[in-house]
Amino acid sequence: MANPIRLPAFNGEDGVIHVVIETAKGSRNKFSFDENLNVFRLKKVLPEGMSFPYDFGFVPSTRAEDGDPLDVLVLMDEPGCTGCLVECRVIGAICGEQSEDGKKIRNDRLLGVAVPSHTHSNLKHIDDLNTMLVREIDKFFVNYHQQYGAKFKVVGHCGPKQALKMIKKATKRNRGK
Repeated sequence: MANPIRLPAFNGEDGVIHVVIETAKGSRNKFSFDENLNVFRLKKVLPEGMSFPYDFGFVPSTRAEDGDPLDVLVLMDEPGCTGCLVECRVIGAICGEQSEDGKKIRNDRLLGVAVPSHTHSNLKHIDDLNTMLVREIDKFFVNYHQQYGAKFKVVGHCGPKQALKMIKKATKRNRGK
């Protein structure tokens, strides 16, 4: 199996990225890729009544400020499975700041729509989402971090152009530039 962290970030089409799914929509189990063992491993279990609102994964060949690949919440018709590769159209990002052990770092969450999706095919920009849904996603990330002793503060939202700039910057960071 190829190391999913090293796959290309972009598929070659404008605005379409590769996302490796770690955790499926509706799951309480948070999986993450262990690069040393080359497997996905169970990292955390969310409390009863809390689950991932959509599939959650990462953009390969990127490195965010926290040292991990960029995170992506993927909207698609059915839950994916851990380790699958999904081509996504970027529609924006939740811009966030994470505090842990007295340190603050940016921890943005990209939003993407699976290219083959029927249900979400009309979504092109974060502003196309219902504002209540965006608030619920914001609250999910705040509550998720709170469960593990970290603080997450939403500092804004951005559209696809800014989100794609974040990805390009993170691919350069990953290459050491």
